[in-house]
Amino acid sequence: MTKIAWVKNPDGTLGLTWNPWTGCTKVSEGCKHCYAEALTLRYKWGPAFTARDHKVVLHPERLTIPLRVRKPTTFFVCSMSDLFHEEVPMDYIHVLCQVMDATPQHTYQILTKRPERARAILEQVRVWPLPNVWLGVSVEKQKWAARRISPLRAIPVNNRFVSCEPLLGPVDFRLYQDLEVIDWVIVGGESGPKHRPMKMAWLEDIVGQCREAGVPVFVKQDSGLYPGRQGRIPRELWIQEMPGFE
Repeated sequence: MTKIAWVKNPDGTLGLTWNPWTGCTKVSEGCKHCYAEALTLRYKWGPAFTARDHKVVLHPERLTIPLRVRKPTTFFVCSMSDLFHEEVPMDYIHVLCQVMDATPQHTYQILTKRPERARAILEQVRVWPLPNVWLGVSVEKQKWAARRISPLRAIPVNNRFVSCEPLLGPVDFRLYQDLEVIDWVIVGGESGPKHRPMKMAWLEDIVGQCREAGVPVFVKQDSGLYPGRQGRIPRELWIQEMPGFE
């Protein structure tokens, strides 16, 4: 069972993470204090681990894990990496998509900072689009909203979502009518000893935009030392909505 609050099963219980590969490289400000990198460096996971060279490590034995789970479950895919990282071979992604296709009882949440590569790859996947897959992009500030939501628009998918976590600046989805194609928004501040503060005005504005557009919003946490705490967030903004399951 994962501790990620927005990875929820249809019955409301917490789902699972599925990591057929681990490791990543940083591409934007949101990656600076990456929790996945911190855990990898701490526990030295993966045979290719070195303190200076945090690369992708493939775990082929994990590719079939969802096939062995009968109960309808929500899987957050590649929580310790990026599914569309440049070091992940195309054939691995094809196999992963085949597993998701073979398990329609499950829901798969995929979050990427590489939507351009995602689009290029998924155009070549025979079984795509898959009705049980939610595809999202990370948007930590306005600059990345403009760069990442546009390619997400072009990918056929049943549920598109945006994760504004860690939220490092204001995000105005109205500039390009982004909420017309977005089914869910996650918002959260950065946690840990080196966290960067999230302004309440940024959070309040995003919640207001979602309310106006009728888009579910999930407020995960305030910025601070410990994750998952309400902190400074006022009760009226402490909203944890999920999109509907098909």
